[in-house]
Amino acid sequence: MSSEKLEKQSSAFTLSDMEIFIFPDLFYALVLANIMSPEIWKWREDPWFKDIEKKSFSYKINRVKQYIMDHYTFNLDLETWGLTTKERELARFSEFIDADALAQSNALFGYEGDKYYFSIDIRKHFGLDKYTSDIIPYWKTETVEAMNAFRYKPNYTTGAGECVSLATMYAAAMFIVAKIPLEKIFLIATPLHSQNFITEKDGIITNNRRIVTKSMWYNGTMLSAKARRAIENEKITIVSHISGHIHTFYDKATISPEVYQTFSKSLNDYLHTDLTFETFVNFLRTDQKYWDCFQYEYIRNGKPCYVELRKIFEYERHSKNTLTSASKDALFAEIGGEEFRLTRRTDRLVMNIFEQYLNQNTKVSFDEKRRFFEHHILECPNCPQMEKLFDALYAFLNIEPRLPNNDKAFVKIEPIEISEQLSREEIIAEIEHKSPINEVAQLALFAARRMDLVDWQPFVKAVVERNPVCVDALKNLSIPKIYEILKHLPSTSIYDEPNRLALPDEVWNFQIGDGLEKAFAMAAAIVNKESKNTVKLSCVENFAKLEFNGETFEFPTVKNLLINVNVPFHQSER
Repeated sequence: MSSEKLEKQSSAFTLSDMEIFIFPDLFYALVLANIMSPEIWKWREDPWFKDIEKKSFSYKINRVKQYIMDHYTFNLDLETWGLTTKERELARFSEFIDADALAQSNALFGYEGDKYYFSIDIRKHFGLDKYTSDIIPYWKTETVEAMNAFRYKPNYTTGAGECVSLATMYAAAMFIVAKIPLEKIFLIATPLHSQNFITEKDGIITNNRRIVTKSMWYNGTMLSAKARRAIENEKITIVSHISGHIHTFYDKATISPEVYQTFSKSLNDYLHTDLTFETFVNFLRTDQKYWDCFQYEYIRNGKPCYVELRKIFEYERHSKNTLTSASKDALFAEIGGEEFRLTRRTDRLVMNIFEQYLNQNTKVSFDEKRRFFEHHILECPNCPQMEKLFDALYAFLNIEPRLPNNDKAFVKIEPIEISEQLSREEIIAEIEHKSPINEVAQLALFAARRMDLVDWQPFVKAVVERNPVCVDALKNLSIPKIYEILKHLPSTSIYDEPNRLALPDEVWNFQIGDGLEKAFAMAAAIVNKESKNTVKLSCVENFAKLEFNGETFEFPTVKNLLINVNVPFHQSER
């Protein structure tokens, strides 16, 4: 096995953000692993999704969204999956990408995005400031089983996962439950975030646990501001799809060029919208420095009255009614009488001028609207921010996504043909069938932990090298003590199926594991303590046996796997 193949296949087990960046085929492999899993298919039996196939697209996606909101939380605890060092990771991947290129596109290696990320201090933002500058988290991406298993951890009442985990789970759930074709679902990775874009209607973005429609993207709320942050401030490094992927730093792309063109146009359309009175007010909501530049004229008790924009927005926070909705009158009825003035303030612009103009000139060009605005903005000399308003407004309404250039060598690959009409068993059969000729399908078997179908060498490599939480917790204990602790953990795997295995850090984090998984956890602890020695692992008659220094340690197992390997793995073994 080549070193690149071994690294890639072992990375399919640990799935760190770094590994997905270096080996972008892993991104979609995890989507397929989640589609193969029985876990999301169980959602279809939940009363929450009763008759969902008869419902509208909007109903379906909102139903999936609310289910995810109720059952999963966002987790970015640096210590969940342990820490590593920049030096170690750079050495590991030096033959695949150079350090300078990595620093331009990965937050853990120097990338800080645009002005937003410089202003927040990237290391402090992610809690890295308590470590030396060389220490970085693994930030492993979880399978749906590992996400569900967070319920076993103290202080968690639901499942959990980081942004890549949520994006890949969302893609699988939209396909399995909402029956959205995979051809319409695109995964988008930036150096600091992962989201999905669905090319249905005006477009949908999934952002961590939430969804963002095009109208929501421009509604000016704090939630949409957070959803916009990555695409506004970062370049897109990877776009991944059922047809393949494109990566900003690699010369070859496997995504269909026609599909990528369609995606690019759809995303661009989503990120551009017209200047209307509604989008103008939504923009103003996002930046308080403009609030004291405007007032609104409202007929109250038959007389024109004026209320400051700041007051309107303050009342909106506690109301279901807004200035730009059909319930505008209801909002003004909620505003206390003392907030209204009978005389117009000369240091504030009257918003009604812009409201009337924009409502009556819907077909006018953006430049003409700009000239109208700038003419009236000059009437507000006491508001020094106004000269910047229109540039900021244009940027709010028009985002140019920094996508990977399409000047790649597009390589056609064997397609994975999966329809939303297929059963889980038929989908698994298709992925297994294509695995010898499609690398993403092959990697999906590794990500899904199908140990009956994959080589053991990458798994053993991942066990030994990338399970620091388990190793660190057990490193100062004697071998008999390690055995005693692991033996008494509940003998339940987070992977119910007998041919799938959890990694040592999953066993330790969730404090449960099948006997074979416990044996691998013990092996990882031993070989990291006793680096010159080898541990032998085998399964005989429902027992996992670990042999070390003439001693044998046994764990009962229900995993139906024939195994006889050494840890660390010797190249001659198969």
